[in-house]
Amino acid sequence: MKCTLSELKSKEVINIKNGNRLGYIDDAEIDTSEGRVLSFIIYGRARFFGLFGREDDVLINCEDIQVIGRDTVLVSAEEIEVTKIEKFELKSLYK
Repeated sequence: MKCTLSELKSKEVINIKNGNRLGYIDDAEIDTSEGRVLSFIIYGRARFFGLFGREDDVLINCEDIQVIGRDTVLVSAEEIEVTKIEKFELKSLYK
């Protein structure tokens, strides 16, 4: 089955080990040298309308994905990695 990132964004991610709903896929981490997807990223929820930042992001390793279904992505992980992901800094092309 082929699936685009925009199609994955509409699927809810559920951990089958404990039944927790993790959210929806927002981004993907890609290894450009090997040309493969390493993990999917679920952004943390906004705190108080985004005024106080947001919760930590959730990283889903591709090895933990069991099934990508029509409406959901089922992952099997004892502990999901929750991390602060550093955003890329835009560097000027002109110095």
